[in-house]
This record gives sequence, C-alpha cells and structure tokens, in this order.
Amino acid sequence: MQNTAETGPDDLIDVTHLLDDPYAGYAALRDAGPVHRIAGPDGQPAWLVTRYEDVRCGLSDPRLSLDKCHARSGYRGFSLPPALDANLLNMDPPDHTRVRRLVAKAFTPARVEKLREPVRRLADGLLDAVAEAGRADLMASYAGPLPIVVICDLLGVPERDRPDFRSWTDAMFTPDPARPEQTKEAVGAMMRYYTGLIAAKRTAPGDDLLSDLIMVRDGGTEGAADGGAAPDAGARPDLGADPDAGADRLTEDELTSLAFLLLLAGYENTVHLIGNSVLALLDHPERLRTLRADPAELPKAVEEFARYDGPVSLAIRRFPVEDVEIGGVRVPQGETVLLSLASANRDPHRFPDAGTLDPGRDAGGHLTFGHGIHYCLGAALGRMETETALAALISRFPGLRLDVPRAALRHRRTLRAHGLISLPVAW
Repeated sequence: MQNTAETGPDDLIDVTHLLDDPYAGYAALRDAGPVHRIAGPDGQPAWLVTRYEDVRCGLSDPRLSLDKCHARSGYRGFSLPPALDANLLNMDPPDHTRVRRLVAKAFTPARVEKLREPVRRLADGLLDAVAEAGRADLMASYAGPLPIVVICDLLGVPERDRPDFRSWTDAMFTPDPARPEQTKEAVGAMMRYYTGLIAAKRTAPGDDLLSDLIMVRDGGTEGAADGGAAPDAGARPDLGADPDAGADRLTEDELTSLAFLLLLAGYENTVHLIGNSVLALLDHPERLRTLRADPAELPKAVEEFARYDGPVSLAIRRFPVEDVEIGGVRVPQGETVLLSLASANRDPHRFPDAGTLDPGRDAGGHLTFGHGIHYCLGAALGRMETETALAALISRFPGLRLDVPRAALRHRRTLRAHGLISLPVAW
C-alpha cells in the first residue's frame, strides 16, 4: 500500500491548470496515479481521486462523511450561516435519510414526467422571444432562464424575485477576485430572502413544494392549503400525508437550508448541462444532424452529454471518519477528499474511447449525478429539462451554429463546476 500521508505543503500538486484544459489535465493525473495530494479549490490541502472505480466506491463509502464536523483542518467551505448550512450536502444518515425522504417524492421520474409538457411550452416561449433576431447568447436567454423558471415554479418563488438568483449564484461559484466581499454579500442576501419567503408562505401558503415543506416543519398532517390548482399541481407531492413519516420533522434551519439547496442545485447544474450539451452538438455537427433526424434518441444522448462534459467537476468534499485506503493510498482521518466526477467519466478503463462524443454509446454508470445514497435528488428533473430544451432548440433552428470563433468561448473559472459563461449562436 502506498503511503503518502506525510506529504508536506511544498509537495502539494498545483492543479490550477485544470481551469484551462480540465480533461487533458485529468488524463495526466489518472495516468500518474489514482490519488494525488493537491491544493484544493480553497487553497487547503486535499486528496484528489481520479479513477472511475475509486471515485464510484468513494461516493458510496460510509466512512467518507459529508459532515464538516469530521474535518480535521477546520474546513469552512462557503462559511454559510447555520440556517443555510443544515442541508443534504452536509449530512450523513440518519439525518440525511430523514430530510431526503421528506422531499424526494417531489422528484420521482413519474412526477417529473408530468412537467414535460409545461417545460416544452416554456422552452418554445423562450425561443419565440429570440427567433426573429437570428442570434442570441443561449446561456443568458435560454439555458439560464429555463431551469430557474421550472424550480421557482415548483417551490413557489414569485416571478419578480427570480432575476436575483443568477447574480447570487455567480457570486458564490465564480466570485470576482477584485471583490472578495462579493460571496459574503450574496450569502447574506440569500439568507434574508429565504427567511422572508418562508415567513410569507407561513402567512399565506400556496400550492407549491415550499408550502408543503413548511407544513411538515410546523407539524401539519395535510398538504399545502388549497389555493387554487396550479397548472402543474399534479406533479407536486402531498408531503405531510406520508403514513410512514411518523414523527419525522424538519428543524427551522433544515427547512431554510433545504429551500436554499433546492433552488441552488435545481438551477445551477441544469443550466450548465444544457449549455455544455448544446456546445457538444455544435462541435460535432454530424451528431447534431443525427439527433435532429431522430429526436427519440435524445434521452440516450443526454446521458452521453452528461458523461462527456458534465456540469459538476468535483463531488461535494468528504472527510474520512477513520484512516481509509483509496487506490492503494492511505488517507488520514479528517482530511479533505475530492472525488473527481469529470475525471472518472473520462476514464478509458470504464468508457472505451472516453474522449469521443458518441450519443449512441451506453453511458449508463456515468457519475455526473453521483452514486449511492447521495445520488442527485433532482437527476430526473435535470435530465428531462435538458432533453426538452435540446429537442425544442434543434427542431426550431436547423441552421444553428456558433456566432463566435470556438476559441473565444470561456468557461467559468472554478474547479468545482464546468460551465460556459456565454454561448453566442446564430441560425
């Protein structure tokens, strides 16, 4: 067993090159070894896991905790206040099991499928708005607005409040180096917003998921109060009526944190999955022609897009509750472990010719949505939104093409995620 636990700070691998060419960088790291001691996204030491089998096992290993209380280095992440930090990304069982069960029914494949037609109407409306111009930035006018409308409708966020979310998430995930206070300001703004929104829905509950979660928190035994059937009400679960829930409840911090996480994750990752998928098709026009001719292949193709260029580069950090061996390397208790989904999805030992986009391949088993008990709660929703967005786009604009040189495109400067800043296209 290789033991690199004594690696000193001067021996940490600088992985900032992954910002410019992530897949070539991860290929070199995979070839060099399964686990590397690096300077993490926050500059602190971390263990980066690069190979598919090790990443997949790590995602479901109960010895790798999501709870920051196990961090030996005093890891703080975004330094969220407790009312935003008590979310599923920081929980292990049994709290994780309890909280996830209370919300999971909103995101089952059957319930998500009921949203497909409303999402298609939304996609068509967004394309109507830009069709006459003949060109658009798809990130700003299509890939961005579509997921935020869907998740905000589901949670009951008023339309007037939605534009703020893009600026808040940008400030959190890609802060301006010239404004180091920006992230703290965004977190504060979100905290105030969620607190106010929950208070408003306590006074006047709606036909939405957040109102149902408030009812669960407050000890109700029925769903949200009748307020007129929303167009998509059939997709919304009656969370308070689960006979198996017993005494399960949410704390106030868990309620606020859950609202925060659902809006953040339900929006951010889908935006970039749509954008990355469109770019993959524009980079491979023969694949675009094939899918336009046979849109029934889109569900399978979306799995390949998610594998080939997914929106999440690193899984949420984990902390060993005891010394663990990963890929023959001993990782000490309490240190930060980063599981690279992007690297695992391009591992040629799992996906032959992994650097080639092949929408016809069986991409099942890719790790973009995770694996194990922390598998992405909104995976079915993200898949459906991406399928629907691509179907509407490629059928509407057969002449779709990049409107700038390929080299002019820029990705967000973060190791955690992988998404475009803008995607100018014409048709």
